[in-house]
Amino acid sequence: MSPSITTSSEANGNVSAATARAAASAAASAEAAGPQPVTLAKSLNTALVDAMQADPSVLVFGEDVGTLGGVFRITDGLTATFGEQRCFDTPLAESGIVGMAVGMAINGMRPVIEMQFDAFAYPAFEQIVSHVAKMHNRTRGAVKLPMVIRVPYGGGIGGVEHHCDSSEAYYAHTAGLKVFTPATVTDGYRMLREAIDSDDPVVFMEPKKLYWSKDLVDLAALRSSYMEGTTAGRTTEGRAAVARPGTDATLIAYGPSVPTALAAAEAAALEGRSLEVIDVRTIVPFDDATVCESVRKTGRAVVIAEAHGFASVSSEIVARVQERCFHYLAAPIRRVTGFDIPYPAPKLEKYYLPGVDRILDAVDDLQWEN
Repeated sequence: MSPSITTSSEANGNVSAATARAAASAAASAEAAGPQPVTLAKSLNTALVDAMQADPSVLVFGEDVGTLGGVFRITDGLTATFGEQRCFDTPLAESGIVGMAVGMAINGMRPVIEMQFDAFAYPAFEQIVSHVAKMHNRTRGAVKLPMVIRVPYGGGIGGVEHHCDSSEAYYAHTAGLKVFTPATVTDGYRMLREAIDSDDPVVFMEPKKLYWSKDLVDLAALRSSYMEGTTAGRTTEGRAAVARPGTDATLIAYGPSVPTALAAAEAAALEGRSLEVIDVRTIVPFDDATVCESVRKTGRAVVIAEAHGFASVSSEIVARVQERCFHYLAAPIRRVTGFDIPYPAPKLEKYYLPGVDRILDAVDDLQWEN
């Protein structure tokens, strides 16, 4: 995939803010009119292009993000468009990547860095916890850290260990970090733009198995509405989405588990059971209101996530819902998660990942009256 905008001035990294806005607006107008099949990878790439056009302080760097365009090609074409000063490759040193981004953010830049694979970020964990998450508080608000750490995460691609971790709980547990994870093409664009615009550090978890999933999206309209600041083009952080309405039970999911939850709800409908699906979208901040409104309506809930169940984000969701909805619950909340083992070999991952059958079994276990 190639970005829509390419000019010589941008390649030199010397484009003015006014010229960038004009170019981005022209690019949005040039998109094919009406809904078209768009991949999540394309929407993320487009978000990066538009953010870099709109703000010359935004830059992208990481391992193989330049000429190659990233392992998953999310940064494809950025170096050709904006030049090596705005999108460049780094040594294979994640701690150094994050440390350099911290320095840049302190000094007025908006770095967007890529960790390439989920478990590759672990060597940078001390930097993220001790500096990225704490700098604003440490300086009593004097120093902001507007940076985005992009982390392709989760399974479903037949990868080996160190390539398929679901590491969101580590970041969610760290006060001072926002944690976003889109599940749709539209949210991929809107949420990445909002993450880059945020003055707080955001860990942006990208479900790698959804990169090549497609939705019918009017990308031109989405880009225009975001640039114009309209409600239709933006997603307020901390707001979950009702991905599918229902009345009998609530399936709560995020990131790579949302399509699985929707598939389970579709299968349940064939059996006469109406399941509501909630897409959490931003793990931090968490939308208690939308989630609990659904559970109070249905009286039953199942939380779905690829990560291990023990001490996980799914555990936190269960606790929050139980505290707020106890008197509305007709049955204990169930969880369908990855097993508490290291990520299995590629041929075994289908048994490890939450699937439709496991979800429907959990729904059947919600103490229904005969």
